[in-house]
Amino acid sequence: MKALVVGGGSIGKRHLQNLRDLEVKDIALVEADAQRRRTVTGELGISCFAQLNEGLDWTPDFVVIATPTHLHVEQALHIARNGFDLFVEKPLGHTPSGLDELLAVVEQKQLISLVGCNMRFHPGPAQVKELLLQHRLGKVLFARLHVGSYLPSWRPEADYRVNYAAADETGGGCILDCIHEIDLARWYLGEVLEVFCIAGHMSSLEISTEDVAILVCRHIGGAISEIHLDYVQRTYERGCQIVGESGSLFWDFNQRQVRWFDATTSQWTFFDEPREWQFNQMYMDEMRHFLDCVRNREQTVLPISDAVADMQIVFAAKESSRQRALVSTGREVPV
Repeated sequence: MKALVVGGGSIGKRHLQNLRDLEVKDIALVEADAQRRRTVTGELGISCFAQLNEGLDWTPDFVVIATPTHLHVEQALHIARNGFDLFVEKPLGHTPSGLDELLAVVEQKQLISLVGCNMRFHPGPAQVKELLLQHRLGKVLFARLHVGSYLPSWRPEADYRVNYAAADETGGGCILDCIHEIDLARWYLGEVLEVFCIAGHMSSLEISTEDVAILVCRHIGGAISEIHLDYVQRTYERGCQIVGESGSLFWDFNQRQVRWFDATTSQWTFFDEPREWQFNQMYMDEMRHFLDCVRNREQTVLPISDAVADMQIVFAAKESSRQRALVSTGREVPV
């Protein structure tokens, strides 16, 4: 297979290395920045192109988009129109513009697509999902999901004020940037019908986006989720609690453990993360899944058609915060 990666930043380089480790022999990069092209070429010894069309003329089997968020939809549309399967890093976009057209092109050309919400491939959320599929909680009533960390600590060597996260026009703000938890809530509990959100710039961080957001979502089965997202916690925190009529589930990222309380027996069961598991493994598993789907012409766990639903929650949350009102996502209860 021939793989083309667009964007040579940290996530792009991760995908390039993982594709090589997955024994994809022909790999190339599209990167507009000449210095970055030279660096990646020197490190990995691969072909590099300055322009996207040059890379597409190389006729890859699929394209991985790992550029800043505000470029995703425009690039994905161009790639899809040319008939290439595509992997798009999360989030799919930063505005509604172009999403309907992208979805139409992908479906008309029957392309295989995946949006990179890699937390679905983390053993913690995967275990939570498996227990939910086994109906271990009975009817699910509510969930709490949270993630928070300190924006300046993400890349201490760089000025956080020029990070994409600091501005709306580059896809920043914790609602969009922390979309993993929004995706997990929908994955666990089903489609979101309505959202109420309070969000704002609460801290002294020198950014123009929201740095704290709290979403309350009503899901298609009647369950309610509370989602906390922030850029301000000085420690990295992530996890969830899901409560049903027959028990509760807890996942703690830092403790590397899922706990299940079975109310029918009043017993706890603990699921520890595999000792040998490393953070990059979820990116490897995600890419392996995509490669298998491309080879077998099978749809992925999060195609563009499905990822649009995550974006509708994001846009509804932003609108709710502006209006200070409950906002519909546009999803409807099946008759």
